[in-house]
Amino acid sequence: MLSEKNKSDLEERLVRYAVLIIEIAEGLPKSYTGMHLAGQMIRSGTSPALNYGEASSAESKKDFIHKIKIVLKELKETRVALKIVELATLYPNNEKLSKAIDESNELIAIFITSVNTAVRNLRQQ
Repeated sequence: MLSEKNKSDLEERLVRYAVLIIEIAEGLPKSYTGMHLAGQMIRSGTSPALNYGEASSAESKKDFIHKIKIVLKELKETRVALKIVELATLYPNNEKLSKAIDESNELIAIFITSVNTAVRNLRQQ
């Protein structure tokens, strides 16, 4: 499990990620496509921070794993939405978009490791 400092750092990182996604979503065109993707990105991009908060107070190790898997699923969904935005050239700031995709990849790697560790620890009990 993560130390309290690492948990706090990760929560802060997820909050900053959510804000980055909101900023990108707000900058999408006000077309049907832009609004659709913006709504989807806001839902999936803010969900990891919220669900991580829930995971921190999970009722059991299985509940923790379940909530962390939701965080992972939402991060992957957001990454795909960002890639769609990038390929469709819907957002003018490629640097910010690349930063969001890179952060998605890093967070996904962290949570894959976290899930694998939690599952391994659960099996060893």
